[in-house]
Amino acid sequence: MGIVRKAVITAAGRGTRQFPATRSIQKELLPMVDRDGITKPTIQIIMEECLASGIEDICIVVSPGGAAAFQQHFARLSDEERRVFKNKEWALAQADALRRMQERITYVEQPTPEGYGHAVYQAREFVNDEPFLLLLGDHIYIANGKKRCAEQVIETYNVARCAVSAVQQTPDDKLHLFGTVQGNPLGSDPQIYDVIAMAEKPTIEYAAEHLQTPGVKRGYYLCFFGMHVFPSTIFDCLQHHIEKNIRQGGEIQMTNSMEMLRAQERYVAVETRGERYDMGVPFGYVETQAALALNGVERTEMLSALLRIVAKSAATEPFGNIG
Repeated sequence: MGIVRKAVITAAGRGTRQFPATRSIQKELLPMVDRDGITKPTIQIIMEECLASGIEDICIVVSPGGAAAFQQHFARLSDEERRVFKNKEWALAQADALRRMQERITYVEQPTPEGYGHAVYQAREFVNDEPFLLLLGDHIYIANGKKRCAEQVIETYNVARCAVSAVQQTPDDKLHLFGTVQGNPLGSDPQIYDVIAMAEKPTIEYAAEHLQTPGVKRGYYLCFFGMHVFPSTIFDCLQHHIEKNIRQGGEIQMTNSMEMLRAQERYVAVETRGERYDMGVPFGYVETQAALALNGVERTEMLSALLRIVAKSAATEPFGNIG
């Protein structure tokens, strides 16, 4: 297996949970103020995570016709834009970064919305026979330290030389939101586990019986972080499920193929030192922005602003009670 130099980002969803904002803008293009204080679309923040972790080429999986909106964002500045920004060095630096990102992007379409696994399968030709990093286009990852989350997962792959899923210890009342694994901890590194079972959004009862991991505190389970490194053999598993029309909830899911791969090859999970934030839902969007701000260059100002807001809101009727 070679080095991880390619990444796949899925961005083919309709963003229905963020309607009506997503009526005119792709969910992954919704803006966030990043840690450096610059306003960027979510997809750019995710791409920067990839590039800073050593990724060279990126495939974005889009819906039919969906590439145009992304291409417009990453395009070179027009003559008019150059006149507007000619004295703004920070903006010109961002424009140059966007141009360089565009050169690394390949777009592939998911012809019909048939599930996450089906979307990932569309990147098979792009990946070819190489290992690749897989990320969700509506998740932002913030590391607890200097080493980025993607870098941690890639480093684990470089040691294990097999499929790697980032995981996080998650309370059982959140199991309905995440795929979950059972693992055996490796003696050499307590953050890494050999995966021996997995299930997509299990019930608490099922997890208690089948998915408890030694060393993980009671009532908590290892749940997917939304970031993986896969060998190209994952596409054989996806192809099997597509050709046999094996669906869950009416869709070609990813976890079924991951479990099939686990049964055939070694598969490990790594507890990532960081946090995941889902900006694809309304409250998650707010939480993601707060997390970026509190980990950014204006952290002190953000803390002061939050304290003022909390103090004022304590004496104010909630919006839902007005009228």
